[in-house]
Amino acid sequence: MATNLQPPESLATGVGALPHTDPVRACDDVIGIFARFPYVPTLPNRSLKESIVFCDSPRVPGAEIRDNKLLVGKERDLMPEMEQVYLDYLELNYREYGIDSEYGSGFAEMQRRDLSGARTLKCQITGPVTFGMQVTDTNRRPIYYDEQFADLLPKISALRALWCEKEMLKIPGISETLVVLNEPYLAALGSSVIPIQIESVRAGWEDISSVLDGGLGIHCCSNTDWKFIFSLKPAFLSFDAFSCAKEFLLYMDSLSDFMESGGVVAWGIVPADYTVFSVQSEDGLFEQYQEIRRRVTEHVDPVIFDAQSMITPTCGIRFSDEQGSREIMRCACRISGRIRGE
Repeated sequence: MATNLQPPESLATGVGALPHTDPVRACDDVIGIFARFPYVPTLPNRSLKESIVFCDSPRVPGAEIRDNKLLVGKERDLMPEMEQVYLDYLELNYREYGIDSEYGSGFAEMQRRDLSGARTLKCQITGPVTFGMQVTDTNRRPIYYDEQFADLLPKISALRALWCEKEMLKIPGISETLVVLNEPYLAALGSSVIPIQIESVRAGWEDISSVLDGGLGIHCCSNTDWKFIFSLKPAFLSFDAFSCAKEFLLYMDSLSDFMESGGVVAWGIVPADYTVFSVQSEDGLFEQYQEIRRRVTEHVDPVIFDAQSMITPTCGIRFSDEQGSREIMRCACRISGRIRGE
């Protein structure tokens, strides 16, 4: 069963994709800036196969790329492949569900590194809801609305997450792992336009969390039903605090319980959109975070808040250039240092 993390004490880390096309430079930047809590960068500008959803498509029955779109073709019988996934899940045969360099060059490069200066390594995979809502069948119907696939996708995610956890623990210096589900489609919870069944989400989460030993988190960049998300008891919750803190803090009771129970909130306080970042000041972003801290610590012990918080950029940094991404990441790191008194 997935577990909570050691308190990160307001360290900084990054989120998801970078604009780089060279995995060596990408990992150099991540390790150089976030030495104590690095993460595995994804590099969608390098290849379509490294983009969200595409990067997690191997082993999904019927998945294929047509005209730069990922879909599931049902022209052939998929049942044998689906049955194999269920068998693999029951027996935890995770080795065939890994990430190779074609779909995750950043992961392959990070596996070659010595991270002795770090404690925890974070990686990110596409969550089953987002995968199932973005990938369609040949009739353009999201496969998440197919009951078989809605049940199957979390099991594929679970085996991939387990592979990630096992591989990250082999890297020198790493004693703790964090796998984060990239789930932007959870913003649709409660929507009548894009209906998503809460109990299906919960069942999928339990399928994944039940097979891991380390941390399991959620990244959702937009507003959602945070009370429900907190009820899943993730070890780590990442969101866009720069734009969405006001709505997030409406769930103060749930947030307080979450942090007091050992959950970590990654406050995405540094905008990843360089056009927005370039007109901000570090002092202004620091003060924006301090206002969040002031409001939350009216309900949570400040010691707990600082212990269970992290500082990150928002998602979307891949749309900057390499120099801009470094500036954004370094800003997050400096804000973390100011909070920590370093």
